[in-house]
Amino acid sequence: MKIGNIEVRSLTAGSLYLDGGAMFGVVPRTLWEKKLAPDDRNRIPLNMNVLLVKAGGKNILLDTGAGDKEDEKFADMYRLSRNHLEESLAEADLKPGDIDIVVNTHLHFDHAGGNTVRSGNGTIAPAFPNAKYLVQRIEYDAAVHPHVRNKASYFDYNYKPLFDEGRMELLSGEREIAPGVAVVPLPGHTKGLQGLMIESGGEKGLYLTDCVPTSHHVALPWIMGYDLYPMETLETKKRILPKLARENWIVFFEHDPVVKAARLDESKTMKFHVEPLET
Repeated sequence: MKIGNIEVRSLTAGSLYLDGGAMFGVVPRTLWEKKLAPDDRNRIPLNMNVLLVKAGGKNILLDTGAGDKEDEKFADMYRLSRNHLEESLAEADLKPGDIDIVVNTHLHFDHAGGNTVRSGNGTIAPAFPNAKYLVQRIEYDAAVHPHVRNKASYFDYNYKPLFDEGRMELLSGEREIAPGVAVVPLPGHTKGLQGLMIESGGEKGLYLTDCVPTSHHVALPWIMGYDLYPMETLETKKRILPKLARENWIVFFEHDPVVKAARLDESKTMKFHVEPLET
């Protein structure tokens, strides 16, 4: 699709299954299982919908999925599909070397695992050899100093080699990275979570990442148990969702297995209806 003059394409980097209770926090199973049915291990199907943005002569990639570096035990735990990102880029007539900027919304394994690849001899290398990688400084600091609550989500070989080689730039707050394209903080899931705002020709879009991971999470109380700061997530949602609905923004869902993009309709105060769009 296009947002003004900016080309935007939702790509798949594969799929995974995560615990349904963790994905919906305090929402009872009797409610969330009607939205996404769990398997026999209580896991629900999720996509890793990354975003390709073409603006200002740059190819910009939002997140990179889980990649292919993890072992079979890990893949079974999360029912990971193999990485489809290179194939998805090929469908857009691009190769990994054509990507100029990779924006990591945060550094959890299912968002940054595809940042790097492991060769046969175990060497870690950038998956996008010509790209600059962008992440919030506060997110990087959390990733390299994990605690017991978040260390299962951070694997340093997904980002530390990039930083050590000078390929990863640490940002502080909102930053325009190409004409009409800017990273914007969306704190709550992590302190350093960032989305991507696209604005061109009077139209606007926002990649919501794990602030609103699926179309089912637009309801204010539907906040992941994985969120480190759930009340901050709530405040972020209360701040942005009415604006997105009233100004008719396009929103992109990173983990929804069906709805990749939509517009929101605020039918009542802080009650939102999702109107899916074709991508």
